[in-house]
Amino acid sequence: MANPRRAIALQIHTQTTPLAAAPAAEPSPSLPSSLVHFLKRPASFPFLLSLFVLLTWISLRFHHPSPSASVLRAPVVHDPQANLVRYPAALYPTPIAADGRGWLLDPVAAARDAGLPGGALVCLSLHVGQIQPGGLRGNHRHHTCNETFVIWGAKTKFRLENADVNDRGYGEAMIAADEVAIVASARSTAHALINMDVRPTFFLGCQDTPINPNSSNTDYKIIKQIKMVVA
Repeated sequence: MANPRRAIALQIHTQTTPLAAAPAAEPSPSLPSSLVHFLKRPASFPFLLSLFVLLTWISLRFHHPSPSASVLRAPVVHDPQANLVRYPAALYPTPIAADGRGWLLDPVAAARDAGLPGGALVCLSLHVGQIQPGGLRGNHRHHTCNETFVIWGAKTKFRLENADVNDRGYGEAMIAADEVAIVASARSTAHALINMDVRPTFFLGCQDTPINPNSSNTDYKIIKQIKMVVA
């Protein structure tokens, strides 16, 4: 007769052990949440700083501002008969004004860069002056020096002796009150400045040799027609 206990034990060992249910897989974190988690960590600061620098460089590299009125307007007016160039004093950029603070120049370099022949090569003699409304300065020629002038502040007429202007014998240019003019006057060439405004004209004169106004090296009252203008 079979042993009932042995039969029960054999039945228990032969039964297939049920597999434990596999744990449910945790959902993988999404990319936005991973990025947010990374950005919260201190280690992300160098990455953010590098990204900011890169975006700033790209913005500056490809940014093209729309042209303003000051850029569209021709900044230089050349009057070859009077050997003169005129620049707008309030606009920039120009050869004499790089930003909004105002204009600044070296007279010798400005005349050379503008291509004006016959100006002073160095400033060995220098004078700064004012011309009241209706006043006249110059109308003389120096035989021993080249001169470069800077003129500004008021509507001013400049005349320069020029044999190529057959009907008059001089070139003429009008400088507006909002302009700065650079003028070159070679030795033995007469020049004159006439204030045509109600405000003072200012000018700077640069000569490449010392001059003595009372010497025989200077001739006066050269351009006779100036009297008609001032009267």
